[in-house]
Amino acid sequence: MINNFNELNLSEELIKSIDLLGYKEPTQVQAELIPLLLEKTDAVVKSQTGSGKTAAFVIPLCENINWDDNAAQALILTPTRELAIQINEDVFNIGRFKRIKSSVLFGRDSFNNQAKELKQKTHIVVGTPGRILDHLGRDTFDTSNIQYLIIDEADEMLAMGFIDQVAEIIDYLPRNRVTALLSATLDARIIQLSKRYMNNPVEIEIAPKMTAIDNVEQVFYNTREDEKHLLLQDIAVVENPDSCIIFCNTQAAVDELYQSLLNQKYSCKKIHGGMEQRDRTAIMEKYRLGEFRYLIATDVAARGIDVDNISLVINYDTPRKPETYIHRIGRTGRIGNKGKAITLVAERGQRSFIEIEEYQGKTFSFAKEPTGEEVSRKRSAFYEKMTFVPKAKESKGAQLSRDITKLHINAGKKTKMRAVDIVGTLCSLTDMTADDIGIINIMDISTYVEVLNGKGKAVFKELQTKPIKGRVRRVSYVD
Repeated sequence: MINNFNELNLSEELIKSIDLLGYKEPTQVQAELIPLLLEKTDAVVKSQTGSGKTAAFVIPLCENINWDDNAAQALILTPTRELAIQINEDVFNIGRFKRIKSSVLFGRDSFNNQAKELKQKTHIVVGTPGRILDHLGRDTFDTSNIQYLIIDEADEMLAMGFIDQVAEIIDYLPRNRVTALLSATLDARIIQLSKRYMNNPVEIEIAPKMTAIDNVEQVFYNTREDEKHLLLQDIAVVENPDSCIIFCNTQAAVDELYQSLLNQKYSCKKIHGGMEQRDRTAIMEKYRLGEFRYLIATDVAARGIDVDNISLVINYDTPRKPETYIHRIGRTGRIGNKGKAITLVAERGQRSFIEIEEYQGKTFSFAKEPTGEEVSRKRSAFYEKMTFVPKAKESKGAQLSRDITKLHINAGKKTKMRAVDIVGTLCSLTDMTADDIGIINIMDISTYVEVLNGKGKAVFKELQTKPIKGRVRRVSYVD
């Protein structure tokens, strides 16, 4: 068992990004899975949410990618758009100094823009099954060089009816590849999938005592449906969390609760599957940065929310399945942190409450509701925090970006701009080498390039008069 990332003999670029991202010691799933994928061994992983499994497959993928190959070498399948976006961000951050380029493919996003991106150098593709199949069916995604397949959240794939689509996608891939399947539970159909498409996979099972749920204090209140809203307000005052997710079972319930809390001046936003993807993405980014305190959400957001230091999860509606309950409360108590989950159990949630107990093999007592005296005593502190604008949190990759400058060049494919033109020009500048050049992204009429190692300001200054492909181009900073 490895005890630190230095024991893995990873490249300097990866060690640098891992260190700047704040990874300390490998979690159990990372310690077991990373060496297997580095050695190109298939694996089936049973691991609950919050165990650090995304980095467990992203790190070895970024290490083993051949940068010079233009066609995609790895495909990561995931059930939801939010999770696809999160994983793609992790690939970008972990692979930043190796200049790993990834594309994220999901529905309700421009197919044509995705197709254009896939025509460029792309090392890793992350996507949902439906949109991946769309690209495969229209020959816009070349899978001939895929060497790694990651099937993440396989149990959710099954629950959402995606398993057949996953099998169809696999038929497009080269047989000589490495495959890893990750799931919170191993249903018979998931096991069947692994036997059919995997090559003697090593089985990894992370013991329940290592999962995030053991770091979560679980509290249940027995209430009536028509009293839930008042109880929620009392709980919010007494708990007064810095960051909280409130889960509802339906989009309509989210809309109604959000409007009510907004009218009461709560610092809140909502997210559910009926919203445009760009709006959902923007709200999640604001939540990660701490721009508001309460996120009201359906289960579409339960998978894929990777936000540090969520102190409280409230199940306004009792989840219908115990597995859903586990995924919801797994948004708090992440990787060693302490968290708290409160569930309101009304008449319709009684049966689900019993199933939650049976699933965990525990018996829970209902807590006493906050007293009027307690609520009154803590109300002023609640309102003070609600009106206080918190200091913005750093984004996940902020430390990575400190010595990186992103520049925009007003020329692209339509003016025959190529990566070699950018590299050649930059390497001719004072004190610049290829090691100082990060990801280059050439669009139709624009080019974006990252300058590493704190040299961005000097490069920007020289490019104001330095020709690129025979002409001086307009170069500007990108925020």
